[in-house]
Amino acid sequence: MKPTITIEYCPKCNWMMRAAYMAQELLTTFTDDINGVTLKPSEVSGRYTISVDEETLFDRKRDGHFPEIKELKKAVRDKVNPGKSLGHSDR
Repeated sequence: MKPTITIEYCPKCNWMMRAAYMAQELLTTFTDDINGVTLKPSEVSGRYTISVDEETLFDRKRDGHFPEIKELKKAVRDKVNPGKSLGHSDR
């Protein structure tokens, strides 16, 4: 069964566009590997997480910053399809 990725974001922090861009990147990169990406506005101020099924791969509050998109894509790749090449993002 293919996993679903959930991006939970704080709408008060104006992170909806960041979340939408990340969702587009993940959908494009992992088209055959995932069941889709769900964007979920959070009731918690400052929240921005990326989860694969129930496992949180990135939590801005825990990690303290936003890494580059290629780092987030690598984290997702390592969970959903470790053998997949990300092209330029692997460099």
